[in-house]
Amino acid sequence: MRAMRIHRYGAASVIREEEVPRPAPGRGDVLIQVAATSFNPSDIGLRRGLLRTVLPVNLPYTLGGDVAGTIVALGDDVHALNVGDRVVGRVDTGGAAAEYVTAAAGLLVAAPTAIPIAHAAAIPIAGLTAWQAVFEHAGVTTGQRVLVNGAGGGVGGFAVQLAKHVGAHVIATASPRSTDVVRQLGADETVDYTAVRLADALDGPVDVILNLVALGERSASALTSLVRPGGIVVSATGAPPVAAGSSVAAVSFVARNDTGHLAALVKLVDAGAARVDIASTRPLAELASVHLDAEAGRLRGKTILVP
Repeated sequence: MRAMRIHRYGAASVIREEEVPRPAPGRGDVLIQVAATSFNPSDIGLRRGLLRTVLPVNLPYTLGGDVAGTIVALGDDVHALNVGDRVVGRVDTGGAAAEYVTAAAGLLVAAPTAIPIAHAAAIPIAGLTAWQAVFEHAGVTTGQRVLVNGAGGGVGGFAVQLAKHVGAHVIATASPRSTDVVRQLGADETVDYTAVRLADALDGPVDVILNLVALGERSASALTSLVRPGGIVVSATGAPPVAAGSSVAAVSFVARNDTGHLAALVKLVDAGAARVDIASTRPLAELASVHLDAEAGRLRGKTILVP
């Protein structure tokens, strides 16, 4: 089968398309024929070797942490899934940037039926990150003013929708190329961060900030100052600074794999309460080019890759 692999850490040029043996499912695993995987910004850090301490991998390594596809074989002791089932999941061991991948049966859920199976590959990593930011860490509730910083990205699109779903007033930062989509996803207000300072654009402090953008210390401090006393900043990109004596809470987190959360997201998608916004669909062989586009700031939203 074809697979997109790295043999060493480095620039996007280290990504190679190779012919490798098709894997066989072990005990508790299934073999999935991949309909699509998706690109996540963290893939760049993994490829460069910046995540070695938190996400060690054995080289050569097949990329791809999101998968959507069809089960074509079962390992021993798999009873809840069947050949022919369409599934979606987060594959923490990678391998989904290929024509086939094995995955633990317990980490998969039924794919949504309301969207093309390939589109479901955009959900797991981005959707789980947004879900846990909005509900677990921020505890967003009806009527709160929620600022989503970085709403034009894959996580941001889900965060806007989830916060709006529970009745929050959502303010979203986005570049001009993402503004229309972010509004369509439910943002009540948008701020073009390329043209105006957030502090000047807001008409008052917010209850919650969901930060999805890597920020320098100065920018992060300015962001935190926009939260009301007793509010909270939740960041998926590192710990936000809070002034000594402040009553603002600050949380930094790394999303975990959780099939309960993923199944709930799928349910929202099938009910039409959440939309999976696919910015582009690319052939899997273009994965290195996708990395280059991301590093150059040319991507928005979610890009899926199809074998």
